[in-house]
Amino acid sequence: MHTPLADRIRPSALDEVVGQGHILGKGQILYNLIKSGNIPNLIFYGPSGTGKTTIANIIAAGTGKKLYKLNATTASVGDIRSIVGELDSLTTMNGVLLYLDEIQNFNKKQQQSLLEFIENGRITLIASTTENPYFYIYNAILSRANVFEFKPVEAPDIVRALGRAVVMLSAEMGGVRITLADGVPDHLARVSGGDVRKALNSLELCVMAATPDKNGNLSVSLQDAGAATQRKAMRYDRDGDSHYDILSAFQKSVRGSDPDAALHYLARLLSAGDLISACRRLMVMAAEDVGLAYPQAVSIVKSCVDCALQLGLPEAQIPLAQAVILLSCAPKSNSAVCAINAAMRDIEMMDTGDIPAHLKDAHYSGAKSLGRGQGYKYPHDFEGNYVAQQYLPDNIKDAVYYRHGDNKNENALAAYWEAIKHKKS
Repeated sequence: MHTPLADRIRPSALDEVVGQGHILGKGQILYNLIKSGNIPNLIFYGPSGTGKTTIANIIAAGTGKKLYKLNATTASVGDIRSIVGELDSLTTMNGVLLYLDEIQNFNKKQQQSLLEFIENGRITLIASTTENPYFYIYNAILSRANVFEFKPVEAPDIVRALGRAVVMLSAEMGGVRITLADGVPDHLARVSGGDVRKALNSLELCVMAATPDKNGNLSVSLQDAGAATQRKAMRYDRDGDSHYDILSAFQKSVRGSDPDAALHYLARLLSAGDLISACRRLMVMAAEDVGLAYPQAVSIVKSCVDCALQLGLPEAQIPLAQAVILLSCAPKSNSAVCAINAAMRDIEMMDTGDIPAHLKDAHYSGAKSLGRGQGYKYPHDFEGNYVAQQYLPDNIKDAVYYRHGDNKNENALAAYWEAIKHKKS
């Protein structure tokens, strides 16, 4: 059975690991923990191909504990019970280190089955996950473990790994000379999306497909590398962290009036085929971030979204780009958001009181005898279509929820109504 290059070249020492300098650089906390040999329960969180399993293997090799590996996608409570059943045997006299991959796939009951043993130290847990642990891992596990985030590996670090891989491949092939054309390592690193495993496997594919020259040597051209990779790897999962991170960056870029950044994140969504999320978020931004500073934005964005949904991808990207540029460059106001949030807080946190009687429905027999609608002043009967009267319940009659934003449109509205109300007061 063929073992992938990424597994064959997996580092066995910390100084061979590329990337993760923020936690594995000399003097950093995880580096110091590993060197001390006193390993607490750990949770490694980050995308695939960033070294989580490699670091777990290095830790296991240096602890003297018996290593068990489980993948939560296929493991069960029964597998954990089997490990627990060996805790008092001679082979586990120094303790057990359990590496549990993809822990987010364990349900609450399965995660709870570990609690007693990781708390008393009989099992040292190293769990890895590609999902945000604070969303997917039971709080009792989190409180007994230290979380370390693994980040996508930078291209220069991946290039280093590729150089080491070329040496290994050459040795495995009996000393055959392998030459990478200028730009090949950079290309493989750049399109891997921070995933060392993907870059290494692409390199192996290029080498395996290369035609030997008359001396038996192999060379990989930039064209070969492009054919092997086809398309840049994207970290995107519609139900995962990357989905919400992209949407968050998308909206914050629009809110921050940066059309270039906003278009970048729109392109990420559309490259992943996620047309619906892009459309929904644009509609939200039109109301939440532009709002009353340019109220026509909602109608324009709705039209762009309707066009996009009718066209489908790839043409949908054009009206959506139009909407993104419009929202990014438009004046901003969140006055509507602040107003409704303030009103909702009062509804949720206090007794706001009954609706004033003069505002209640009076269109039924007997309403008059109940005092419904009596004393109501119909604004259209008054000059300027305005008359002062109480609309809020007595308990909050002086509440102010809407405060106009400092922009041309809302300032004009505020000046108009102040003039009307002042005239009528």
